[in-house]
Amino acid sequence: MEIFYYLVFGILAGVVVALELGKSNKDRINTSSAFNSFKNNYLVVYSLMMAGDWLQGPYVYYLYQTYGFGKGEIGQLFIAGFGSSMLFGTIVGSLADKQGRKRASITYCITYILSCMTKHSSQYRILMVGRVLGGIATSLLFSAFESWLVAEHFKRNFDPQWLSLTFSKAIFLGNGLVAIVSGLFGNLLVDTLNLGPVSPFDAASVFLAIGMTIIISSWTENYGDPSENKDLLTQFKGAAVAIASDEKIALLGAIQSLFEGSMYTFVFLWTPALSPNGEDIPHGFIFATFMLASMLGSSIAARLLARNIVRVENYMQIVFLISSASLLLPIMTNFFIPPVKTEGTNISLASSLQLLGFCTFEASVGIFWPSIMKMRSQYIPEEARSTIMNFFRIPLNIFVCIVLYNVDAFPITVMFGMCSIFLFMASVLQRRLAAIGEKPKSEELSTMEKDEKAELLDNA
Repeated sequence: MEIFYYLVFGILAGVVVALELGKSNKDRINTSSAFNSFKNNYLVVYSLMMAGDWLQGPYVYYLYQTYGFGKGEIGQLFIAGFGSSMLFGTIVGSLADKQGRKRASITYCITYILSCMTKHSSQYRILMVGRVLGGIATSLLFSAFESWLVAEHFKRNFDPQWLSLTFSKAIFLGNGLVAIVSGLFGNLLVDTLNLGPVSPFDAASVFLAIGMTIIISSWTENYGDPSENKDLLTQFKGAAVAIASDEKIALLGAIQSLFEGSMYTFVFLWTPALSPNGEDIPHGFIFATFMLASMLGSSIAARLLARNIVRVENYMQIVFLISSASLLLPIMTNFFIPPVKTEGTNISLASSLQLLGFCTFEASVGIFWPSIMKMRSQYIPEEARSTIMNFFRIPLNIFVCIVLYNVDAFPITVMFGMCSIFLFMASVLQRRLAAIGEKPKSEELSTMEKDEKAELLDNA
């Protein structure tokens, strides 16, 4: 394999290790033993949930291919997954707020295990049912667990700043280390032990079952708004009103959709970008490199959130600008570097620069997750947290479905350009959020001053 891949991986690994080992007291948050026990329990559960998700990812497309389905049929299966997440996401989010986030987390495990079981069938209809179940599970994964964590954190009267520590550790482990280990474990099952492409899905079911057992035995239930007189439609209306009436929540939803839409589009684009002429590239090793870059980003975010010197609303403006610039590299290299066809696993100059840019983007992803979680905990009202978070995913899923449906209709440079523009727009909206994020406090102070003046005049 090309030495350049090892070089990038080694440098990223070295920087991540140096950052983690070189933390000073300023980078650490002093916490209580009760909080550490609570945090570690959540991190174990979250890591198991993410392991169940990451084990499946690299083998979904491959499994469908082994069953003899073409690109069009596979594309329809993927669209079904994102479509079901869009259609059912708000419903399951509202049920999580009303019926309980612990129940919703258990439902995630059961739903995803059922989705994994459908992979044993080669019948298209059964696989379609599995994709629908997987879409529902994804909505629960990205709303129920975070909602439970935030509510439980404040219910136990832990310091609000400690929440950012749990977020950054969850991303470092669940979206970084666990992703790398899951990829290697999946490779062991399929290629080394020759257990077939369904084996990662069976392994995922085992991890999900273990996580569900821990949830059942150690988590307490919490709710958004358990009022008996509120039906789903009333909850939808309440969430929609909250988004429409509070500019900060609306901005946060738009920012999340723009960034995640670009992120999911990137997942489909990086392979053809790095192998424009069908070069044989080490997909698994590159994926592990991206996850290392994401770990680097989450480690940087942990320091920023711990020191609390720069507001998250301010530094995320820079992060979005950097991510926007990084996805311009495929366009720049296409214009300024003549295409060269390489043999074997050799990597061209253009692809080398793009790989560096893509690692920069993945580092931005690593910063994004704990930072957006922190902002959501600040701005989204507790009584409709899961519902609103799934409302945010509606435009995201629409966008991804459109991209999947038209992935062959536009040149890859156009797609990257579109993602870069979206990320720049996210930076602009983030600037607006930073500007109005301070307003409530200033307005409150202004109101207090007016009241004091009025009281003085009355006394006079």
